[in-house]
Amino acid sequence: MVKTTLNVLGSGTVEYANLPSEEGLTPKAQSLEIPYLYNKEKLGPVCAMEWSSDGYVLAVGWQHGWAIWSVGGRCLAWGSGVDGEVDSEKFQDAFMYGMRDLFWVPGNFELVTLAHSASNCPDGQLFVLPFAKSATTAQHSPDNTQYAFLQMDDRVLVYRGTDQPDMSVINPESDVWQRIKIPQSYLSANWPIRYSALSADGRLIAIAGRRGLVHYSSTSGRWKIFADDRQEQAFAVRGGLLWFHHVLIAAVDVSKTYQIRLYSRDLELSNQNVLHREVMNSPVVILSLVDNSLLVYTADNTLYHYLIIPTADTIKLHLCGSINFDGVIAAPSAVRVLSWMIPSAQKQLGDPTDDLAVATVLMIVGGKLVLLRPRKSGDQEVKYDMQILADRIEFCWIHLRGIGTLENSLWGYDGESIRVWMNALAIESPSPVDAVNLEPDYVKESVNIPLDFYPLSVLMDKGIVIGVEHETATRSNLPFVMFRHVTSTHLFLHHILRFHLESNQIKEAVLFASHYQHLVFFAHALEILLHSVVEEDATIFRDTDNNEDLSITPGILPSTVEFLDHFDASLDVVVGCARKIEMTLWPRLFDVVGNPKTFFEVCLASGRLKTAGSYLLVLHNLEQLDSGCGDAIRLLKSAIGSRDWQLCKELLRFLRSIDDSGDALRTAVAETGLLTMDDGEVATKNS
Repeated sequence: MVKTTLNVLGSGTVEYANLPSEEGLTPKAQSLEIPYLYNKEKLGPVCAMEWSSDGYVLAVGWQHGWAIWSVGGRCLAWGSGVDGEVDSEKFQDAFMYGMRDLFWVPGNFELVTLAHSASNCPDGQLFVLPFAKSATTAQHSPDNTQYAFLQMDDRVLVYRGTDQPDMSVINPESDVWQRIKIPQSYLSANWPIRYSALSADGRLIAIAGRRGLVHYSSTSGRWKIFADDRQEQAFAVRGGLLWFHHVLIAAVDVSKTYQIRLYSRDLELSNQNVLHREVMNSPVVILSLVDNSLLVYTADNTLYHYLIIPTADTIKLHLCGSINFDGVIAAPSAVRVLSWMIPSAQKQLGDPTDDLAVATVLMIVGGKLVLLRPRKSGDQEVKYDMQILADRIEFCWIHLRGIGTLENSLWGYDGESIRVWMNALAIESPSPVDAVNLEPDYVKESVNIPLDFYPLSVLMDKGIVIGVEHETATRSNLPFVMFRHVTSTHLFLHHILRFHLESNQIKEAVLFASHYQHLVFFAHALEILLHSVVEEDATIFRDTDNNEDLSITPGILPSTVEFLDHFDASLDVVVGCARKIEMTLWPRLFDVVGNPKTFFEVCLASGRLKTAGSYLLVLHNLEQLDSGCGDAIRLLKSAIGSRDWQLCKELLRFLRSIDDSGDALRTAVAETGLLTMDDGEVATKNS
């Protein structure tokens, strides 16, 4: 069932828009563009287009090309011919030049296309293009977004970069994906796969197709399947799968009834080993797990709250309460994300049966990211204040236990960028009696992180967004196109730090950054921050000079420098940034940061010789280097003393480059005695 409210029209240009609202407002249409395609007329008219059955992707075929878009407007894959030389007589992938028709195979893992006829194939051909999709398209849960988790037609892919060294995470060539084949015996009877679920530690996987389910442990490498085929075929998972430690929670349809079942990973799959059965009155739309609370949202627009209670010999569900959302949620089937936040006082001291009355509920409904905050009227009836945070949100990450100021943050992806609401999930409920008279405290967006790839997961402890993008390659000796997905990363630290600095929250910025200073790329993240601030600062000053009536706006460069001073890497960050920006910006940078000669002396005294060498270049370009090259000679002596011959070579080249006569080089060699040193002779002669 399509869970979005988008309408698509296509001629040569493809535009899409939300359906008109109940108020009669007609939304503005958005044009879908293929990246790096400058001649749009080359594509010709649209020949076919179709949404996937889950409503997450749109396939479009033109007379001379094709493309796949996500529901938020991100172009995921495309083709309009082939790059490079191919043998036109032998090349067989005619779909790359255009499509006459197309349709999605059940499960949405494959796209069947009918290519236009060609000189070497006058009748046209059918092609099947395989796709991998995020497991969140079927089961959106925090665990499925904590790790990048992809489904394919016959396997799943789990991102294991979180277990690797920091450099492996940001290296696109690292093989950080675990590929797990689904048992053929299960696929043959229950294709296509409908649900996939990952445990909190990433070690347990559950899969459900048309009937039954199976689960896998990456520790043992073993799948568990039903030994009795009749038991497997007697039920179908509908509403989702979740892991609670080693217990699998499944919403199932059984003989026109609806149940929530609990299975143990430690036991064989059979009806006799079901730990608990909870009968529901209506089909389950979505499951969600928050700590030991299970939230169940059903097709009759009711939200149920269960506590998961371990006992001496089993585990069971205890119903704490339910609430109906009639008048709040118009279409229950459009809900595809569900979570909630409990005020800290209620969590620590309150009765769980009262949680529903005070919880702030988070949902994605038809692409809208919605917060529902409760308030009690005079008759103690619970009503909700609704805030729509954003539209066209494809999925979101919920971080109730983030790092530093990211605790209780909410992250959403809208097809173009990641939008962050800081502290959005830490809203305390007002007192029940007076709440009706209070204006709701609306949550505001804090940070926007543009991306040029499709994100799958936020690695909170490494400060990185993980995602994928597709690549195509051709070879002159091959008759087909090669497709592969490439892992992409984006540092988010500097975006969060900028938010704090723009809010004059230097203390919070330092606290946040301190959680990441052990990372090997921490200094690089700070350098990105300083670079962006310096560029913006220069723009502000240019605009101020051109508009004399405007008061001078200092920007955040001074507060950024104050922030950097809290970290040992600041000297490396400043000079690294200086070498990457225009030299015309150096005077302003060092006017705020400080005298580079002072930094050179600090680096020299503390043994940071390579950094001192970088400052030497800055001093030369700012014409602050002494005429006798004494600073360079002192650094050269220190490099010789530490036996850093590579730095010695670079310094000698530097001295040669700044003095065509060679006097500076001869003076340095004479004063350091390089020619009389056995160990240094090779360095001198090679220079």
